[in-house]
Amino acid sequence: MPCLFSLGRTVATPGAVEALARNNQSAAEFLRRHQAGDWGDISEGDRHENELSVKNQLTILSVYRLRDETKIFVITEGDRSSTCILLPEEY
Repeated sequence: MPCLFSLGRTVATPGAVEALARNNQSAAEFLRRHQAGDWGDISEGDRHENELSVKNQLTILSVYRLRDETKIFVITEGDRSSTCILLPEEY
């Protein structure tokens, strides 16, 4: 998969780490999808916003569901200094 932007420093919240472990899933799979432009479970309008955000160095948000349907966010900062994996309630 192509990399559309840099992730910067990658971090995850305790809730996201626990949810990933509970589902035996790796953060890497979601980071790869995010970086390749597979934004997951977002609206068409948000997809368009993400495409503009890649070009204009703005914040990029992806939303994915784990095997048990737990929702996770992957957010890359506009300056590309960092990317965080977190649960919606930790946002």
